[in-house]
Amino acid sequence: MDALTLFIIRHAEKPGESWPGPGFTADGVSDTESLVLRGWQRAGAWTALFGTDLTGGDYAKPDAIYAATPGTTPNQPPSSRPAETISALAARRELTPNIGFGKGDEPALMQAVLALKGVVLLCWEHKAIIADILPLIPVSKGKPPTKWESSRFDVVLRFERAKGDDKFAFKELFPKLLSGDSEKPLGG
Repeated sequence: MDALTLFIIRHAEKPGESWPGPGFTADGVSDTESLVLRGWQRAGAWTALFGTDLTGGDYAKPDAIYAATPGTTPNQPPSSRPAETISALAARRELTPNIGFGKGDEPALMQAVLALKGVVLLCWEHKAIIADILPLIPVSKGKPPTKWESSRFDVVLRFERAKGDDKFAFKELFPKLLSGDSEKPLGG
């Protein structure tokens, strides 16, 4: 297998969570399925973390970016939050994000992602990350979380596979990009 570093983040803050205010699109149009102001701030912070030379070490610039397709959750309005969260980063890196997989398509998504090499960033909904994505990643070192608290938007899950290996080493990262961000590990 080729070397692969996979970063997984949750979409940024949304209406009705820990941060007040309405959701709105990048154009400022009110939308309950978009990020709140704090979420747009976090999207910018992810762009600085993953899209510049300001940081190194545990973080790397992605060669590919994936986000859930808006509008694929049955019986719910189409959420634009994953795509909004990575939009500035994709623009900074001059990458076209892959939004061809929606919620419910996680097995096909992970088959495609795990076949890649280089650095990949995946932005998804936290419940599906825990239930549908993490179980599909073979891990030989470290223990991925089994719970993701609904108030946490500040965590990076890093999986690294060395060339020739078929399993990943896992590390949970806490970049503390915004005020109030935590160093506490996710649940499980």
